[in-house]
Amino acid sequence: MEPGICYIKPEYLLTEASGNSETATQESSETNKRKRADGSEDTEDSGGKKDNKKDRKRGQNKNRPVFKEDRYSHLCHSLIDGPGGDPCSLANCRYVHDLDAFLAAKGEDLGSECYVYSTKGYCGRGVTCRYAKAHTDDQGRNIKKDDYDAKANQTTFNGITPDLQVRLRKHEYNLDRSKLMIAVAEKIRDARKQRELQEKKLEVQEKNLELQKKINQQDADRKPAVDFREKLVLSPLTTVGNLPFRRICKELGADITCGEMACAVPLLKGLGQEWALTKRHESEDIFGVQLCGNNPNVITQAAQVLQETAKVDYIDLNIGCPIDLIYQQGGGSALMRRTNILELVVRSCSSLSEQLPFTVKMRTGIYADKSVAHELVPLVEEWGASAVTLHGRSREQRYTKHANWEYIEQCAATAKQMPIIGNGDILSYEDYVERRALAPHVSSVMIGRGALIKPWIFQEIKQQKAWSPTSTQRFEMLRRYCNYGLEHWGSDTKGVESTRRFLLEWQSFLYRYIPEELQQTPPQKINERPQKYRGRDEMETLMSSGNAADWVKLSEMLLGRVPEGFSFVPKHKANAF
Repeated sequence: MEPGICYIKPEYLLTEASGNSETATQESSETNKRKRADGSEDTEDSGGKKDNKKDRKRGQNKNRPVFKEDRYSHLCHSLIDGPGGDPCSLANCRYVHDLDAFLAAKGEDLGSECYVYSTKGYCGRGVTCRYAKAHTDDQGRNIKKDDYDAKANQTTFNGITPDLQVRLRKHEYNLDRSKLMIAVAEKIRDARKQRELQEKKLEVQEKNLELQKKINQQDADRKPAVDFREKLVLSPLTTVGNLPFRRICKELGADITCGEMACAVPLLKGLGQEWALTKRHESEDIFGVQLCGNNPNVITQAAQVLQETAKVDYIDLNIGCPIDLIYQQGGGSALMRRTNILELVVRSCSSLSEQLPFTVKMRTGIYADKSVAHELVPLVEEWGASAVTLHGRSREQRYTKHANWEYIEQCAATAKQMPIIGNGDILSYEDYVERRALAPHVSSVMIGRGALIKPWIFQEIKQQKAWSPTSTQRFEMLRRYCNYGLEHWGSDTKGVESTRRFLLEWQSFLYRYIPEELQQTPPQKINERPQKYRGRDEMETLMSSGNAADWVKLSEMLLGRVPEGFSFVPKHKANAF
């Protein structure tokens, strides 16, 4: 689908003669080509139609350059707190042990104040911190404030402990509960299939239901289930839906948050990078973890481990992921056609505990011309799901076309008591009101790309009016994000560059925001491409640039200069119109 046009007031339209910044001049000189954020170009004919549509890539920017840091950024942990510590006990330690050489290669500090040290009283990155002078003494030793309390300063939860990691890797974790749930679900499913031929099989089902109730009584001391009705839910967003971004959204009015999609197999193997996706900040008062997988035994076992070891309020199953790798392995949206497997997963996971809701996120179907969600919603409710989130597009459509809210309403009407959460194309308070009017049976709304482009959309909906922040306010929001990133990923070189990379990924969506004062007919629509324009000041113009080099300039204002040889290409192409 060709995108619409967001018309800009004439006084802000950008022409070659009116460009007043280096970025604006560079962009306006490209009169016959449209630059994409990934560096490729879409040529246009006189009618405005793109050529080579079949050759256009979709999904991820594969084979993009990946920046790798030099070895100097990895100092041995024995020297983290500076000179005078215990010597390294490892004979073949592969990290740097020359503290003077490391400090010389690290470069100048990025600032005089360390956000982590000033807020917590101790920075665990020590001399590797890019703000180390704020918390090191004359001898270069790391300083800890007298009133520092490690337990009192813990604001992030979940992740994986060394003990749990060892138990998972050695297959010593007791997964009998999840295996029992699978056996129960299999018997119930088989009984349902043979019910029309042999009514006596109902006795097996009744016995298994009694067994379910006994198991659920063991979890009676757990907190009550989550109420998903009339809430603003932040969508679980791969890569960009990280913990610092969720903190920003919580500050701006989001009610429920969910971690990035985590695959069940790596969780059971105890892989730290996958368990990092389950981490939760204390500000996330209602927080869930989203699972993805293709095997009911593995998914149920992962759900059991999360229930027993992590602080989560609900677990969500992703059966709408359109990524080719996940789909081809039978996970994600492929589960929408593997209903036998889906039934086992939903029955067993929802039976783990009545006090820990199990929800499902799906699309309308796999193909654009064949919607199946209206058939799955009542089945998923019957199998025990606590809520369903429905994105109003198929896997085949990904993010093209408009989200079909009429079909979302049709599906919501099939549910008896289960809340249905609608998702798709909400970028303003007006969009929210319009979608709720189209779908009165929808209980709540989930926002994904709209929150990436306008994180304050939750605040707009709750205050029932538009908010147009200035470029200064938007820049301060980026500064808060960087501070949260340094707290989450670390303030050393590796942590700074991780924060930068995720900031740039977010900026590949943020640049699409158009201030209402510049639009001829606000509010902005999510699929509308703006005319070329300049902002009301230089910062606003820079923030509106679709050139990745300008995003890097913004990051350098907050995190210092990028390392030599650094380049950036967005991971996802969903930032495109």
